[in-house]
Amino acid sequence: MKGLIVKNTGSWYIVRTASGEEIPCKIKGTFRLKGFRCTNPVAVGDHVEIDRRPDNTAFITKIDERKNYIIRRASNLSKEFQILAANLDLAVLVVTLVNPETSTTFIDRFLATAEAYNVDTLIAINKIDLLVDDDSRALLEAVAYLYASIGYDVIKMSTVTGEGLQELARALTGKMSLLSGNSGVGKSSIINKLVPGARLRVGTISDVHHTGMHTTTFSEMLDLPAGGAIIDTPGVKGFGTIDFEKGEVAHYFPEIFKMSSQCRYNNCTHTHEPGCAVLEAVSDHRIAQSRYASYLSIIDDSTEGKYRKPY
Repeated sequence: MKGLIVKNTGSWYIVRTASGEEIPCKIKGTFRLKGFRCTNPVAVGDHVEIDRRPDNTAFITKIDERKNYIIRRASNLSKEFQILAANLDLAVLVVTLVNPETSTTFIDRFLATAEAYNVDTLIAINKIDLLVDDDSRALLEAVAYLYASIGYDVIKMSTVTGEGLQELARALTGKMSLLSGNSGVGKSSIINKLVPGARLRVGTISDVHHTGMHTTTFSEMLDLPAGGAIIDTPGVKGFGTIDFEKGEVAHYFPEIFKMSSQCRYNNCTHTHEPGCAVLEAVSDHRIAQSRYASYLSIIDDSTEGKYRKPY
């Protein structure tokens, strides 16, 4: 019997069959013996085969080949990773500029990982209703311009005023989309607006650290009224990259990759070499300093413990 993983609670997977039945399943132990270094060898969005036993228990026996997936380094084990979702048409990265503040390093690491695993990404800048003074509005325009100029779709939105919600809904229609971001950026509030009856619990912001408190504790797929689905995932503090070859990192920064064709050396690392067009572009502000700093941080990811920091 075939089905689609629509929920992962950590110990159980909910599989939806072609008839619409949702069956709680576990994975067979052999999945953990095939060299997997991930905390969850099966992810929401996976198409799987299941074996339903006479006693009504069910086990996932096979994962169909994925068209793509997106991963992050697991927070607890340095050599393991977590698959956030599989078979995506779009990843929506929800960010906020205040309450809490999403750093550009986090944004850039997510974007680079999505590029590496062939997942299109849209950036949703949420809570713009909180940006009431000239400086914060200028910051909003600068961040939006930065990523739009690289080629990413950017939506400025607020679940309080409703601005940008229809635009986001149109972008999601008919697609399998991942919703990700730091804790506290408003993912649950967005889903509550887009999916009638979802009634996800909305968290609060820590007064001490100005960071979000976790409200989503597992990954779940929610169907959209106009077609398509959203995969909601727990909020994350940091986004550790994994299995990036240093020589390939520039490929995942579109503007750096484009400029690298003008470097004197084909194997330029864009860190110190003479005739490096990327370094020249950074100096001339044609490549954002924040993006270049993020590029360097990923190259330096082999430093033990670096990925654990909340970016």
